[in-house]
This record gives sequence, C-alpha cells and structure tokens, in this order.
Amino acid sequence: MNSAIHAAHSEPAVYVYEAPIRLWHWINAFAIFILGVTGYFIASPLPTLPGEASDHFLMGYIRFAHFASAYIVLIGFIGRLYWAIVGNSHAREIFLPPILSTDFWDGVIHEVKWYLFLAKEPHKYTGHNPLAVLTMHLLFVWGIIFMIITGFALYGEGAGAGSWANSWFTSWVIPLFGQSMDVHTWHHFGMYVIIIFVMIHVYVAIREDIMSRQSIISSMISGWRTFKDKGDVNNNH
Repeated sequence: MNSAIHAAHSEPAVYVYEAPIRLWHWINAFAIFILGVTGYFIASPLPTLPGEASDHFLMGYIRFAHFASAYIVLIGFIGRLYWAIVGNSHAREIFLPPILSTDFWDGVIHEVKWYLFLAKEPHKYTGHNPLAVLTMHLLFVWGIIFMIITGFALYGEGAGAGSWANSWFTSWVIPLFGQSMDVHTWHHFGMYVIIIFVMIHVYVAIREDIMSRQSIISSMISGWRTFKDKGDVNNNH
C-alpha cells in the first residue's frame, strides 16, 4: 500500500494496470453508461406511442438493455474482486485503503490542496493517489455494491417468487427499506451519485495528465504509467 516514501524516479515507466484490470475498466464504464441512460428512461418513461401496444416494444428493449448491463456489472465486479486477490498490488488499492496510516491521510490532505490549487507541486504515484483511493473506495466500490443490491432486489421483484434474485435480494432488501418505492428512490439516487463520480473521475484524470506531467488516461490503455519529468515519486505498493 502507500508507503509515502519519496525516491528519485529513475525508470521511464512503471507497469501498473494489468490487462484484466484494463479490460474490466472499459467494459464496466460502457455498462454503467448504458445503465445510466436506460435507468433514466425507466424512471421517466417516454410518452405513450400511438397505435396498438403490441406494435411497440421500445420500453421492453430499454429494460432488456438495463438488465443485461446490470448482469455485466455484477459479473465484472465479481471478477474484479477475484483479481484484487490474485493481481498485483495496484489491483487491491481501491479495496483496501490504508486508513490507519498517517502517511496515507497526509497524502489525502495534500491531494485536496493540490486539486484546490493550494499546493504548488503534485506528488507523483505509481498507482492511485491517496485521495483517489479513498474516493473510489467510498463512492465507487460501495456505490456499485449498493446499486447491485438494490437493483437486483427490484429485478427479483419483477422476476417473481422463486427466482434467484428474489430469494437472494428482494426477500430482505425491500423489507429493510420499507417498501418497493423506497428502493426505487434510493436506487435512482445512487445513479446520480455514480454519474457525479464519473464526471469528477474523468475531469481529474484529464487534469492530472496535463498538470502533474504523468500519464493517467493512457495508462488505462497500455497499463504503463510514464513520468514526463524526473522528480519525487510516491510508490504506493
């Protein structure tokens, strides 16, 4: 994890993100995009189309795309958990933030100052910086878990008693929240949390790629983190 030990960087690049992580990242991003778009229309359906209902299946296609993408996110998340165990140290960062480390929290504070333009120089990390680790753990990891649980509880309600989703999720999630509409509301709210997270994530990645002079976006394509000038690097292993 984050040792917060500064060492002179002598390598042109560091291999950070293994192929399964990169593949999961882009497939998951596409699935979340489909979920956001279709989820919006499920919550706010399109106007009724003229003619016989049997001639139109638009909402059916939207619901199918939503459910299919939900399965992709679920299977992908299980695979991501597996790779956090068997992959390199960077694969575990967002799941195991070193919250007991004072160096970690010092790094979080510095990154907040950096993003607020209060720090003059960035700290460079071979993996995620401490603030990214913390926000991705809280908003993304737990956000995805929340969306999976509430989403499949609603899916199981439609699938009916006896379905796996109804037995695993619906049977306890809906009583926990009170009623079905409450789960719908919280699931819809969670969608906006994920959307806000994605917007910040994209902005920060582009900003860091430019201002901290280290590859951020391309590293999720090639797997390699490159540094455009020499300086201190925080190795978070």
